[in-house]
Amino acid sequence: MLLTNSIPSAQSLLIFEVAARHLNFTAAARELGSTQSSVSQQMRGLETKLELQLFERVYRGVALTDTGKQLYEAVESGFQQMANCLEQLQKTRPRLYINVATDFAFAAFWLLPRLPRFRELHPEVEVRIVSSQHQLDHTMPDTDISIVFAKGKPNNLHAHLLCTGDVFPICSPALLKQYGPVESHKKLASLPLLKLGDYTNQGWLDWRGFFNQRRSLVRPSEPVLSFNNYTLLVQAAIAGQGVGLGWGNLVDDLVDSGVLTALRSFSLDSQWGYYLVEVNAKHVLPAKQHFVDWLLTQ
Repeated sequence: MLLTNSIPSAQSLLIFEVAARHLNFTAAARELGSTQSSVSQQMRGLETKLELQLFERVYRGVALTDTGKQLYEAVESGFQQMANCLEQLQKTRPRLYINVATDFAFAAFWLLPRLPRFRELHPEVEVRIVSSQHQLDHTMPDTDISIVFAKGKPNNLHAHLLCTGDVFPICSPALLKQYGPVESHKKLASLPLLKLGDYTNQGWLDWRGFFNQRRSLVRPSEPVLSFNNYTLLVQAAIAGQGVGLGWGNLVDDLVDSGVLTALRSFSLDSQWGYYLVEVNAKHVLPAKQHFVDWLLTQ
């Protein structure tokens, strides 16, 4: 005998489970988003199909007959087994994820503020960010995408330019108010300066290089604080501890919001930018392609 001929519909059994659990058709209808009359009609239809009395109508509700109790135990157990099975199957489902390698600065100031937009579009994709202040190794195992800081397109790599930006001094509004207007290299050089560690081989300018590229004969004072992490340098500038060098593509949002002040009259074209590098361009994964397509629209 076919099961479809001997077993009621899944919908009617689901409604029965809810009604039997609440012992009240009105409460069952509320959970199901239905009406009391609809639930009552469904249960009458189920009893007719089975030729069994499942409920007894009592004051302010219903009670299960002995037959109804037996059916409820079987239905409740069956639905619970299905729920447990589906939960286990979903845990074994292959998870979509991508590994993205970049530096601390780009991750903190550019990528993370924009990442919620990607998650809204692709909630099924997990983005795993691996960050470092040092030069990235594109051959790192399991890396899908690298976002690198470079002067021109990286050689022998499948790369796309994401953003470029000028370099200019940044400080807190309070510090600028304290030291007055800054209108000359000499005045700038006399301010408390914040320095990023020696990463000149990666394109990160220090103050001496900045003044040299602006063709100034002024020599900057010794930095009052030095950091090996650009994120910390920016936090120190926000806290009013000195003047740092801001990279436009990273600190523009902080300047626009008024958290930082940009001394743009001292801007310098860095000729450096961030590039999206597909580590293994021939290895096409849906999650990676979603992320690449999204990044290129930002």
